Order: sequence, then structure tokens, then C-alpha cells
Amino acid sequence: MRRQEVTSEEEQGERRRRAGERAATFVEDGMAVGLGTGRTADCATRALAERVAVGLQIVGVPTSHRTALLAASLGITVGSLEDHPHLDIAIDGADEVDPQLRLIKGLGGALLREKIVAEASARFVVVVDDAKLVLQLGGTAPVPVEVLPFGWPMAAERLRALGAEVDLRGSAEAPYVTDNTHYLLDCRFGLIADPERLERDLHSIPGVLDTGLFISMTDMVIVGTADGIEEQQASS
Repeated sequence: MRRQEVTSEEEQGERRRRAGERAATFVEDGMAVGLGTGRTADCATRALAERVAVGLQIVGVPTSHRTALLAASLGITVGSLEDHPHLDIAIDGADEVDPQLRLIKGLGGALLREKIVAEASARFVVVVDDAKLVLQLGGTAPVPVEVLPFGWPMAAERLRALGAEVDLRGSAEAPYVTDNTHYLLDCRFGLIADPERLERDLHSIPGVLDTGLFISMTDMVIVGTADGIEEQQASS
């Protein structure tokens, strides 16, 4: 996987649109579909809505309140994991993707629900523009860590002990609050040599609910490029 330079926000948006539209073609009539959160995931949701308008019948299970509102406004039937615990496919974006299809996600604030929906799906398809491709995770995006508000400074201290620069998203006076009423700690570790080990270490901290590291979860990455799209399948 190679990383491309993006020349403008308009061109980057076009690449996101290409990836989202391609992902929507994998959805078939009658499917329960996980709907991701973020700009590229929105492109897929809009492409699905165009197909729904001409007869495609699906149920969308959103990963955030924002995505639920978008899907409903576009005419997609919105359901829940309680009613659809086994999804056929989930389509979501990512903040970084490495050659092993490991991800950093969560800058959109929905990582916990995104991970639950991805885990509930028979197929997890990630859509990105080529600026999100990296050789090693951690070089551009922080790792968001979702924590309980109770005791969050202790969790932040433990994260710093692991080598992270830690920022509470928002501010101490007005923290960003997720749809699950939790806080997010954005953690910069620099280049991550062993994402699997880091994921285990993060989960050992009391108060940590989940992280933006998505390891061994991705089935396919669809990349919008200057020339069209590229697809990469996970190794079996």
C-alpha cells in the first residue's frame, strides 16, 4: 500500500466519494448494514441512500447519533444491534491504515460503537482516501482511548507511563463527551512498533473501555486515489 499526496481538499473529497461509492456496491438486498461515522463513511451512506431510493431494501445500524440522523434523513431504514445482532457488512472509515490492514480510528469520536459494530459484522470494509495509508501506525494520528469519566486523570497518568503524550479531548472545563457519555484521551505514542502489544497494554488500564486500534478486524480496504480506486483484501 502506498501513500499518495493529496493536492486539494476538493480532490481529497472526490477520492473519499469514490471509495464510498465502491463500498456501497457490496451491499445486497435484504442486508443489515453497519453504517460508520466520518466523512468517508458518510460518502458510503449517501451512496447507499441513492440505491435505496431506487428499490434497495436494507436496514442500517449506525455507529453514532450523527450517522443515525444522516441515514434517516436520506431515507435509509435505521435499526439497532438489539434487533440485528448479526450484521452482513459494516462500512467505515479510518484515520490510518498500515500494510497489514491494522487501523487507527476514532478521531470522529465513535470508536467504541464502531468497534462493536465491526465485530458484529460478517464483513468489515474500510473506506479511505490514499492520504490515510501509512507504513507504520502512529505517525500522523493519535490513538484515541475511550475512558470512564470517573478517574480519568489516573488513566491518563497510566497512559503517560506507557510513553504517550496524552490530551483530554475538549478541555478539562468542557470535555468532549461521546454518545456513550464517556471521555476520549488522544494519545500520541509516535510510530508504534507493536500495535498488538500496545492494544493489550492499553486494555490493562482500569477505566479504559476501548481504543482506536483496530487489529485483525478488517476484511477489505477500499482506497480512493487520483486514478480511481484500489482494493486490498486481508490475508486469509
